[in-house]
This record gives sequence, structure tokens and C-alpha cells, in this order.
Amino acid sequence: MPDTRHRLLMPVLGVLLACAAGASLALGPVALSPTRIVAALAGQGDPIASVIMLDLRLPRLLVGLLVGGMLGLGGAVLQGYLRNPLAEPSALGASNGAALGAVIAIYFGLMEWHAVALPLMAIAGGMLALALLFALAGRAGTPLTLILAGIAVSTLASAGISLALNLSPNPFAAMEIMTWLLGSLENRTLEHVWIALPCVVAGALLLLGSGRVLDALSLGEDAARALGMDLARARLPILLGLAIGVGGAVAVSGSIGFVGLIVPHLIRPFTDRSPSALLAPSFAAGALLLTLADTAVRLIPTQAELKLGVVTAFLGVPVFLVHLLKERHQW
Repeated sequence: MPDTRHRLLMPVLGVLLACAAGASLALGPVALSPTRIVAALAGQGDPIASVIMLDLRLPRLLVGLLVGGMLGLGGAVLQGYLRNPLAEPSALGASNGAALGAVIAIYFGLMEWHAVALPLMAIAGGMLALALLFALAGRAGTPLTLILAGIAVSTLASAGISLALNLSPNPFAAMEIMTWLLGSLENRTLEHVWIALPCVVAGALLLLGSGRVLDALSLGEDAARALGMDLARARLPILLGLAIGVGGAVAVSGSIGFVGLIVPHLIRPFTDRSPSALLAPSFAAGALLLTLADTAVRLIPTQAELKLGVVTAFLGVPVFLVHLLKERHQW
């Protein structure tokens, strides 16, 4: 008989996500009652509530759900594929490649040419990082070669970002780049939602179809091949899903790390620990985590709003510490 926890996991996550979404819409510098929220969403609210809801909080919530879900799912897939509990989307350089593309758009002022220039450059950066990863790892690359190639791609992209900061024409441009790199959902619009939505949907569909391969890989590469898995072919949809999905997510949110690292570890105890059982719950839990974190940064009384990347970085530290305490006796 299936564990009761497994069967209740998705319904519980769904309820928590609905509550978090409601809190995200209601809470902020101006608190809104449920009645005003419903009226604004129905197009019948007072002008102030309608502006706050439709122009500020609803786009911010939707972007957070898409970005958090994609990062959580990406982390679960990578930890299963690489069999590394500390893997996350940035491990293969896709996040840093997307960040470099966005920084180039900021550095050369492409944002002034058109509003979608920055997201498009971020997606292009993620795709180029993937192409370089393929070239370095080779067609039949193993998880180890992918990790090493990912480190090289990620380091190269970080060097490019540092170069842009170093050569920044003025302090304001450098500050703009740094602000974007810290990650935030502030001032997001429905235009950002429409940019991220197709990328996240396409990326998520590719990744959600990888469960059977991930389960086979948990037995080892030789066992997976014995079960009839073509590992070289199986990695293509995984890497494409990560590049498209994570590139689209980073394009509208900036660099938000550690969500892909934290979420699978939080979800794993409530599943049968098979990689495929983590995928859908990790998407929901990633969306939940980022929604709660974004609501928190709006409520924490600081002179300037905290950036999401800072908050998620602090959340990631306990995960590293737990693994350090578990594994240090083996070192």
C-alpha cells in the first residue's frame, strides 16, 4: 500500500500554494481585503485596488510561480541525472549564461531599444551556454564530464559578467547590472509573464518526461543501459529543457540561486525517494518557496526592498550545512 504521505503530497502542496498566492496578493505596503481583491480581479474594483492588483501584485505573483516552479523542477532533474545532491540549474552554466546575456543587453543599452531585448538576450545566452556545454562534453559525455564542462561554462560566463562590471562606463550602469544580478520580482508586468510562460511550459514538459531515465540512472549507468536506455539520446531533452526553461526564468527574474538546490531536499522525505517522484512536487514546491520568499521581502521593514537572490542564498546555507554534517565522516 502506498505511503499516505506520498498520496497527500501534491494535494497538500496545492493547498499551501493557493494560500501563499492569496497572501502574496493581499499583503504588502497596502493591505487589501479579500473583497477588494476579488472585485479588482473581476474588473469591478476601485481604481487604487485595481492598479495595485492588476499592474503590480498579480504579474509579480505569476512570474514568481513560473520562475520558482522551473528552478525547483530543474534542480530535481539535475540531482537525479548527475546523481549529485548539490546539483542545481547553475551547475551546467545555463543560469550564468542567461545572466551574461542579460548583462550584455544592459551594458550596451539594448533595453532602451526594446523592452524584450533583455529577456531575449538572456534566453540566447542560456542557449549558447548549452551549445558550448555540448561541444566541451562531447556527444557521449558522462555526468562527470557534464559537471566539469558546466563548471568551465559557468566560470567563463562569470568572467564575462565581471568584465562588464569592470569596464562599466559609469557607476549607474554598474549598479543596474548588480541590481539585476541579485534577482528580484519587483516591477514585473504581464509582458514578463508572457515572455516566461512559453519558455517555462516548454522546458517543464521536456523535463517532466525524463522520469523513467532518471529512475534507471539511479541504479547506475551500466544498469540503465542494460534496461535499454540510450543515455546519449536521453540527455538531449534534459539539457534543452533546462536551457529553455531556466533561460526564460532567469530572463525575467534575474539570478535567483539555491531554489533548485533546496526544494528537492525538502520534498524528498515525503516521497519514495525515486527521482521521478520528485519532479512534479518539486515544481509546485519551488513555486511555493519563491512566492513565500517574495511575500517576505515585501513585508520585512528595510529601507530598500531586499533582493530575492539574497534571501534564497541565506535559505541555501542550512542545506549545505546539513550535508556537511552528514558527509564529513566520509572525508
